[in-house]
Amino acid sequence: MSLRAEFSTPALAAGVLASFVGFAGTFAVIIRGLTAVGASPEQAASGLLAVSLAMGFGGIVMSLATRQPISFAWSTPGAALLAGTAQVEGGFAGAVGAFLITGVLIILAGQIRSLDRAVAAIPRPIANAMLAGVLLNLCLAPVRAVAVSPAMGLAIILTWAVVAKINRLYAMPAAVLVAAVLVATTADFHAIQPGALWPSAIFIAPHFSLAGLIGLAVPLFIVTMASQNIPGMAVLNLNGYHPDTSRVFTATGVFSLLAAPFGGLSVNLAAITAALCAGTDAHPDPARRYWAATISGTGYVLYGLLASAATVFIAASPPILIEAVAGLALLGAFGGALMGAVSDPADREAAVITFLVAASGVGWFGIGGAFWGLLAGGAMHGLAKWRKK
Repeated sequence: MSLRAEFSTPALAAGVLASFVGFAGTFAVIIRGLTAVGASPEQAASGLLAVSLAMGFGGIVMSLATRQPISFAWSTPGAALLAGTAQVEGGFAGAVGAFLITGVLIILAGQIRSLDRAVAAIPRPIANAMLAGVLLNLCLAPVRAVAVSPAMGLAIILTWAVVAKINRLYAMPAAVLVAAVLVATTADFHAIQPGALWPSAIFIAPHFSLAGLIGLAVPLFIVTMASQNIPGMAVLNLNGYHPDTSRVFTATGVFSLLAAPFGGLSVNLAAITAALCAGTDAHPDPARRYWAATISGTGYVLYGLLASAATVFIAASPPILIEAVAGLALLGAFGGALMGAVSDPADREAAVITFLVAASGVGWFGIGGAFWGLLAGGAMHGLAKWRKK
């Protein structure tokens, strides 16, 4: 059967919905994370463009190559990790160096089974606790927004809450839309040059340092693998798809490497939006659902062309308002990580220590709290195992 004959309206609808939800729901988190590690507005726009193109073309290439609905996404938890990390040595160039190292580590995880197994061997409560600690500060932003700007903050939160009760998929896009209307009616856009709205890729020469490797690249690699790639593969398996793990992980690493020199953080397998493309709503015939992921990838490429406009919009917004939108987008991930962290009584103490250290924001030797939380929790976990023996 030809590719054209396999195309269907349900696949088109599922792909369009997946790309819209994936981009509109969390692009504010990406920009917030990039600016937190030193990116200028222009560099943040370039990073958003690069990562959008990487996950778009990555999903298109892998879906067509395997005839399976393999969706790529940016690492939203990874962006939240950036938002809670102090600038590494070298500024944003140092962050770009860490992005490149992360891409290499993901490729190695795909090629070296022992490294893949080592990531999977990290106790799930510890990995979840680190992620929850990283997300905590941003998830508090909606509360702070209400304190700083009650009318705007409440309007965004109430929109999100009401729409979530109707259809959770549309909750974040609706909140973003309300935030956009509020910003458009209160901000001054007259000084913006029309040329600033055109997409532009900026090459950033990377800077490599030990602090960037340990404090940013390694935690970003662990978060991307543990909270994105491995769950994303599980979603595919649950829907009856079993692509070559090595090939898929390697592809996410390659596209991460392509995005990094232009400020893009790592890409990975989609998890939530993957269910839209791999489920029965995409098509009754599992052999034809790969079109949904292909269309979703095309949508990400098109949305990427709006990266500069999105960055200009965020730059004109009150910072606390954008942080509130980003915090709402991460509540689900925070709740899931927190539940996974404390669900097992045997590892609860180690997980709580991991969470507290990671959430504290402390850093030594230029290395952020995520790494130290992982180290402290891992040590406590090892001590508990030793005591049992």
